[in-house]
Amino acid sequence: MEIKLSKEECEEFFLNALCNAVSTGYMDGYGIEFVYDRSQYKASRDHLVQSMENSEMMNTAVCTEDIWMQMLRDGGSLTFEDIEGEGDMTRTITMEDVYERMPMVSNRTLMEMANGEDDASTADIILQTIFFEGVVF
Repeated sequence: MEIKLSKEECEEFFLNALCNAVSTGYMDGYGIEFVYDRSQYKASRDHLVQSMENSEMMNTAVCTEDIWMQMLRDGGSLTFEDIEGEGDMTRTITMEDVYERMPMVSNRTLMEMANGEDDASTADIILQTIFFEGVVF
């Protein structure tokens, strides 16, 4: 069975995965480092805060993961950099990659997250699928 995902659903799954695996340090043992352009981060943070000021989300806290998502929406990228190897595992993604690769995530994994039964391993599978084009180690 194939699950059809909207762009908004793809973004929501990806944001949850960032929150549950990258920010918690769950993936630190893989010899990869999550990197991004700091100037782009600042610009996307400012863009996000400004857009929130003009909406009903005015008093909502902005998380790092929200800014990473805004970076992707603004046309930027995020990178898993291979710091232990010779760079063979370095991968960079854009928002288009999230949209194209989220359907590669197993239905079981997506349902775990959709039903609130997810954990860091669920998030790990989603991130690996997105960054490594469907390959999960």
